[in-house]
Amino acid sequence: MNFNFEIDTTWCLEQLLKDGRISERDKMLVQTTHRQREQLKWHPLQWIAHFNLTDQQHPQTTLTLNRLCQWLAEKTELPFYVIDPLKADVAALTAVMSQEFALRNKILAVEIQPDAVFIATDQPFMTDWVANLEHSLLPRKIQRVLLSPEQLQRYLVEYYQVSRAVSGSQKAAAHDRENKGVEALLQLGDTQNPDANDQHIVKLVDWVLQFAFEQGASDIHLEPRKDKGKIRFRIDGVLHTIYNMPANTLTAVISRIKILGRMNVAEKRKPQDGRLKTRTPKGQETELRLSTLPTAFGEKLVMRIFDPEVLVRSFQQLGFEERLLQGWQSLTSHSHGIILVTGPTGSGKTTTLYSSLKQLATDEVNVCTIEDPIEMIEPSFNQMQVNQGIELGFADGVRALMRQDPDIIMVGEIRDQDTANMAIQAALTGHLVLSTLHTNDAPSSLTRLHDLGVQPFLTAATILGVLAQRLVRKLCPHCKQEGMINTNEWEHLTFDYVMEMPEKVYKPVGCEACRQTGYKGRIGIYEFMPLSLDTKQLIGANADLTQLRQQAKKEGIEPLRIAGARKVMAGITTLEEVLRVVPLN
Repeated sequence: MNFNFEIDTTWCLEQLLKDGRISERDKMLVQTTHRQREQLKWHPLQWIAHFNLTDQQHPQTTLTLNRLCQWLAEKTELPFYVIDPLKADVAALTAVMSQEFALRNKILAVEIQPDAVFIATDQPFMTDWVANLEHSLLPRKIQRVLLSPEQLQRYLVEYYQVSRAVSGSQKAAAHDRENKGVEALLQLGDTQNPDANDQHIVKLVDWVLQFAFEQGASDIHLEPRKDKGKIRFRIDGVLHTIYNMPANTLTAVISRIKILGRMNVAEKRKPQDGRLKTRTPKGQETELRLSTLPTAFGEKLVMRIFDPEVLVRSFQQLGFEERLLQGWQSLTSHSHGIILVTGPTGSGKTTTLYSSLKQLATDEVNVCTIEDPIEMIEPSFNQMQVNQGIELGFADGVRALMRQDPDIIMVGEIRDQDTANMAIQAALTGHLVLSTLHTNDAPSSLTRLHDLGVQPFLTAATILGVLAQRLVRKLCPHCKQEGMINTNEWEHLTFDYVMEMPEKVYKPVGCEACRQTGYKGRIGIYEFMPLSLDTKQLIGANADLTQLRQQAKKEGIEPLRIAGARKVMAGITTLEEVLRVVPLN
């Protein structure tokens, strides 16, 4: 093959025909179709993929861009590379060559290893640039890889934009420092920091938010360190480092977000809270909850993303099975009493409550909530926010809400005796109260109320039921494979319950769709304990936790670990994942 020619549509079609991947008719169709103006800029493979041709070797599949790239990679004996934006060290990659050189040769550095630099291209026969680049990269070797033209076009722009924004913010600071003239006297030893409203910083903030929405992150952590700052995303409950940037640029990014969240930018010693409304790339309004914390190296900022799609979901999406759903709906249809949802932080309690309230909030009822803070504005509820600044706590809030003629009250969290007593008063006077508690399982939330100082007979009289929950990661449907079951782990999970071992379980593998983690998305597992008369008598007689657990077992209430085991049997998640999140007491 002679090198240094650019592949075009004709060459690709001829080769595909020769390899038996397309028919003569397909070739004619592509060649005779007139391209629109914007399509002229497309890579030949993008243009061919546009036709959704049938792959003659595998008639049930079509020649997507990905398949065409794999075909070209095999043909040119280059590895096919897929960029994982979460793992890319953008600063190091853009330092390999100038953007001008990268654009001119349509190449991009995608990975740096101790002895090699991976350079990606979508034109496998263009090799002019290799000689020019080899000298500057010594002693490292160049490893050429093939990249999908879509990824190349996108990241060629994005990587350099981000890097330019970071270095631009650094340069702007240096420029201000040098050109202050007279004032420079006052600023001795003051390392001038980039300004929060600087265009570069604005771009960086936009990039971070867009990237977080695209990756489905639930939290964004901006963490200052000594000379480098870190940006991390929590995705499906696990933190991934996204970017390391100079500490003073990160400080400017944090200041910019504080300005947007209407927080006090000058105050860096006190923790602050704020909120920010923005639109996702899909055009949905999304709330971000901001929280700062003073650390040894400056202010750390965490943004919690409240995706409206996530907060109100159907019960099927939440993982409610048929029996649980019927039980839960009959419980929430009571006119008065207390329903508790329990679990640690981030186990999806708020989502369950919002989804339930959304179904209950018809035109005939008045739903009032008191929250700290309001997670999402929902038009069908009347929502009120706790405000410690004016001493408006949960207990005072409930007291005020009782005079508002409510039918259903949601109390964000029962934290102390006052709130617990007010919730009980509300239930006794004929309101349905929904609230959350932080406990390990359903039975222990009943004893938790007693620890808070509530009289057992009041608990017995008002509590309708408790739902304990956890979130487990779901196996990625694209790449999960059958695996062997670990007998010890299975027995450890299901001890004292008669459950047969599943014939087959699945194990995580990892593919592009799930970022090589093997998991994609999360689903709830639940322990649902409606209070029977027997249980109420036990509670009234001041029974301890062991007795309550035995009673629950007698009534056939399955603990969280068994609910988890059922999800493993159904092939939705793995044993390790369930063991990671459920309490095994």
